[in-house]
Amino acid sequence: MPTQTHAEIVRTLTGRWPEHRVAPSLGRIRALTELLGDPQHAYPVIHLTGTNGKGSTAAMIESLLRATGLRTGRFTSPHLSSINERITIDGEPISDRRFDELWRELEPYVEIVDAQQIDGVAMTFFEIITGMAFAAFADAPVDVAVLEVGLGGTWDATNVADGTVAVVTPIDLDHTHLLGETLAEIAAEKAGIIKPGAHAVLAGQPVEAAEVLLARCTEVGALVHLEGVDFGLIERRLGVGGQLLRLNGAEGPVDEVFLPLYGAHQAANAAQALAAVEAFLGMKALGEDTVRGGFAAVEFPGRLELVRRSPSVVLDAAHNPHGARATAAAIVEAYDFNPLIGVLGVMADKDVDGLLRTYEPVLDRVVLTQVASTSRGMPAEELGRLAEEIFGPDRITVVSRLDEALEEAVAQADAEGAGVAGVLVTGSVVLVGEARNLLVRESDESDDEDEDE
Repeated sequence: MPTQTHAEIVRTLTGRWPEHRVAPSLGRIRALTELLGDPQHAYPVIHLTGTNGKGSTAAMIESLLRATGLRTGRFTSPHLSSINERITIDGEPISDRRFDELWRELEPYVEIVDAQQIDGVAMTFFEIITGMAFAAFADAPVDVAVLEVGLGGTWDATNVADGTVAVVTPIDLDHTHLLGETLAEIAAEKAGIIKPGAHAVLAGQPVEAAEVLLARCTEVGALVHLEGVDFGLIERRLGVGGQLLRLNGAEGPVDEVFLPLYGAHQAANAAQALAAVEAFLGMKALGEDTVRGGFAAVEFPGRLELVRRSPSVVLDAAHNPHGARATAAAIVEAYDFNPLIGVLGVMADKDVDGLLRTYEPVLDRVVLTQVASTSRGMPAEELGRLAEEIFGPDRITVVSRLDEALEEAVAQADAEGAGVAGVLVTGSVVLVGEARNLLVRESDESDDEDEDE
C-alpha cells in the first residue's frame, strides 16, 4: 500500500467519529495506552478543564514552565490553522513529518483496538490524537505535560492521565446537550480530572459549580487553591500590546508583569496559571524575573489578535455567551473602535441567540457568514434570520463565503464614521482559524512583496 501523504493522514483521522460528539467511555483510550506502555505516566501532568479560558491558561502555564528551564509538552484543542498545533513540544507545534511518524507508529495498535469495538465504537479522532500526544511527549521526552481536556472531564480521553495539578477555569453553560443542563451537572463532569492527592487550582465559580468542585476535592483529598483566597489578580492596567499586571504569588505580590493579551479575563487566567505552576513546583515561588519573562513570551493566536490595520481586523474565538461577554468588554477597553463591524459565523449546536444578544450592544453592524470546513456550521441565511430579530434588518448583511464576508466588513468599516474603525471576527474557533488562514497568509505575502521591492 502506498504511503499516505500528510493531507491524506489528516483526512483519515478527521473522518472518524468527530470530537464534538461524545462516546462516553475511557475503554478505548485505555486499551490503546496499555498497548503503548502507558506513555501518559512517563511524565508529570498539569490537567485543565473549564468552560472558557482553558487554552489561554494552558499556554501561559507552558510559557512559565519553560521560563523555569523545563521541557514542556502541551496538548490542546481545537486547532486554528493546522492540526499539528494540538501537540506542541517546547512551545513549537510538531512538524508534519513527526505527526505522520506518530500516526504510523500508532496505526497498528489503533487497528487492534478498533477490532474490539469497545462499547460498540471504533476509536474516535480525539482519542487517537490524544494517544499520539501522549506518545510524542514520552518520546521527546518532556519534563512536564500540560493537557487541556477536549470536552468535559471525567470521560475525556485525556483523563487516563493523572494530573498532579488540576486546573478548573470558569464554568458556565455550554455543550449542555452533552454535559448536563445545569451548572452543577457540568461541574460534576469536569470535576473528574481532580485526582486523589492532587492540587486543585480553582478559578472563581458560580456557587452551584463551586459546591460540586469542593465536594470532589474533599472526596479525593485534593489540596484546594481558591481564586481570591490563595491566588488572584491584584491590579491591572492597559499597556502597549497588552496589559501590565500585579499578581498574588506564593510569597507575595509580583509587580509589573506584562501580558501580551487583552482583557480582564486573560488577566485572571494569568493569576491562575501562576498559581498552577507554583503548585506544581511544590508551592515554591518563582523568581520575579522568571514570572515576567514567562508571561511576556506567551503566544496564543486568535484571542483578540490584531491581524490587519487600516482598518484594523481583530480575531477572537469566543463561541459561547460567557466567552463573548469577556470579548465584548475587552475589545471596547483595548481598542474602542468606532464603528465596530462584526463578522460572525457559528456552529449550529451553540447558544446562537445568547451569542448574538451578547454582541448586539457593542457591534454597530454585523456581517453573518458560515464556517466552510464543517457541516456543523449554521447556514449564513439561517444565522441572518436570527440576527435580524436582534440587530434589526438595517444592521445586518448576509454573505455566505467568508472571504467575501471579510471584504464586506472591511468595506463597511472604511465607509462609516470618522472614528477609528475596526472589524471583529468571532463566533467559532473554526471560523476564526479560517479567517486567520486568509488574513495572515495575505499579510505575509504582502510583506514578502515589500521585501522584494
